[in-house]
Amino acid sequence: MKRQIIVFSALILSIIFHTLYQNLYGENENSNTTLPSVNNRTYSMTNSGKEFNSVTSGSHKLVVVSSFFPMGEFVKKVGGERIESSLLVPIGIEPHDFEPTINQIQTADTADVLVYNDLGIDNWIAKINTANRINASQGINATYVDKRNMTLDPHVWLDPILAKKEVENIRDGLIIIDPINKDFYINNTKNFLNDLDNMDKSIRTQLESCKKRDFIPFHDSFSYFANEYGLKQHSISGMGPEAEVTPLRLAEAINVAKRLDIHVIYSEELMDPRYASVIAGEIPNSKVLTLSPIEGLTKHEQQAGIDYIGKMQQNIKNLMVGLDCNPLSK
Repeated sequence: MKRQIIVFSALILSIIFHTLYQNLYGENENSNTTLPSVNNRTYSMTNSGKEFNSVTSGSHKLVVVSSFFPMGEFVKKVGGERIESSLLVPIGIEPHDFEPTINQIQTADTADVLVYNDLGIDNWIAKINTANRINASQGINATYVDKRNMTLDPHVWLDPILAKKEVENIRDGLIIIDPINKDFYINNTKNFLNDLDNMDKSIRTQLESCKKRDFIPFHDSFSYFANEYGLKQHSISGMGPEAEVTPLRLAEAINVAKRLDIHVIYSEELMDPRYASVIAGEIPNSKVLTLSPIEGLTKHEQQAGIDYIGKMQQNIKNLMVGLDCNPLSK
């Protein structure tokens, strides 16, 4: 008991210092700044009843800015070499806490298209006045993680079936904006949708042998995935990775792990793994593995060329360990 109190106390001090640093840094970075004014241009929002601006010619590459990693991955799969693609959220940065700088906003303003996920994870795109916008989650029935505060789970891309809908929304938006390359976008999308279907079938097959259905991720990012494949998540931090992880929350997670006989606690690649380690330290024969919300890449992953499909495959491999599944024969 004394050991657990000491660990919790150390974590509280770590959280306090981290919060103070973040607040000071945020104040210094954001002080004395104003948003750029909007020029006399016509801006169109996709999927909102307004018309798109057709911006391409036969020799022009469509300049597309995506809010963060999975959106950029889907854009590249649809647009291929006919687009010039970039991300707003830099590699190694968690998008929940991201705020674009004035320079990033001004650069994004000059793009032809902005692609974003919506549902609360990239609300900062409201500061950007790109000529056309594509809301990738348009038409998806979002899940509430907290109905009292009307908080939605934005992680629709973790469910391959819903990811298909996002890809189709991106395809449809690009076709309207860039009709010259319609057939190219349609063919690329067809190929990637086939990849997503194959991944979905593979996940279902691999999870059939699992003895457990409960798992403990770092935050509530697997609502759609768990619903799709008949699983149940019990997160450490709750609604978002930026949520405060209190000693009480850690104690509750430890009790859940013991009650459900869970021996693998999941952390995230862009978050501090110490919380998961504290829980694992209280469970005999347990360990910490990564279960990624696929919100971004580490620099090492970028250098290794890891893509969305690769990240999903890594997740399933680690999830099968925690769910006590029988590995498929090679």
